[in-house]
Amino acid sequence: MPAQPGELGLLRRIRERAKDFGGARLRLGIGDDCALLKPRSGEELAVTTDLSIEGRHFRLDWHPPESIGHRALARGLSDLAAMGARPVAIFLSLGLPRELTVPASRGRSAMSRPWIDRFLDGFLALAEAFKTPLAGGDLAESPLAVADIVLIGAVARGRALLRSGARPGDLLYVTGSLGGAAAGLARLASLARDASRPAAPSGPPGSLRIPEELGQILAPHLYPRPRIAPGLRLAGGGLATAAMDLSDGLSTDLAHLCDESGVAAEVDAAALPVHAGATLEQALHGGEDYELLFTAAPTVRIPRSFAGAPLTQVGRIVRPRKSRPRVALITAESKAALEPRGWEHFA
Repeated sequence: MPAQPGELGLLRRIRERAKDFGGARLRLGIGDDCALLKPRSGEELAVTTDLSIEGRHFRLDWHPPESIGHRALARGLSDLAAMGARPVAIFLSLGLPRELTVPASRGRSAMSRPWIDRFLDGFLALAEAFKTPLAGGDLAESPLAVADIVLIGAVARGRALLRSGARPGDLLYVTGSLGGAAAGLARLASLARDASRPAAPSGPPGSLRIPEELGQILAPHLYPRPRIAPGLRLAGGGLATAAMDLSDGLSTDLAHLCDESGVAAEVDAAALPVHAGATLEQALHGGEDYELLFTAAPTVRIPRSFAGAPLTQVGRIVRPRKSRPRVALITAESKAALEPRGWEHFA
């Protein structure tokens, strides 16, 4: 096996791979104690952080390294999309077991690429797709794989989309379709059971083989697409009154929006764009779709799609009353409280 690269060697590899796209607003990137950013005149900075932990957000034996890298960044980009912010720079801190930084043996002599290189394949491909430079970060040896990101975005001063702007009478919309990520995760778990993989939190990196024909089915979970372009359109055109991304599930995230705006909401079950192969339960509670949930005044014309993302009206905002639930689900048979049963840490 080749000599251990060490922290400095790994830093050089990351810096070399990240140098090809810098961005006009990144004055100084990897290599110094701090990065230097220069926002455009009239813009505010939007800053978000996100943490991905082995055994909680991904499994080394289930998820390809490319998917883990993609997902680690997609989570933060989706936060920027929800604010209507343009991505400016990424900071990535990694805690990794040493074996993930060196080639792994596949048999007596064959060697595979290091896990970290494949992680960076997925991470940097998504960064490049949104022209967002990797401007810095940190590295440490760790018993668990951890990826922590900080994302800097920019939005015109006073135009950021907030969760607190929804008003009674507004209509409720989502981008794309819902439940695909949850359905994909369930299929991935089934694939692992069929392959008789161990039930421990993680196993040998990349040990689960994913058939090519399942690529499309698993894509919403393995490679979610942040809705940056629709977020920019909503903010730039002043179309939305409130917005957030769907990371924890519609039932939970809509409750957050209602709490921040001091309103209630009604959701039409029949109007929900349920992803092909997903169930209504997965669309309501599944999470990790990274679609946008937003509200708009009824007088505002919302097109059927933005930048290839379908837009669907799924409900309305109403006044909160003691006699009605904070969020209600309307079906052909009834109107009942939609309890928040999406993801919640420590619950």
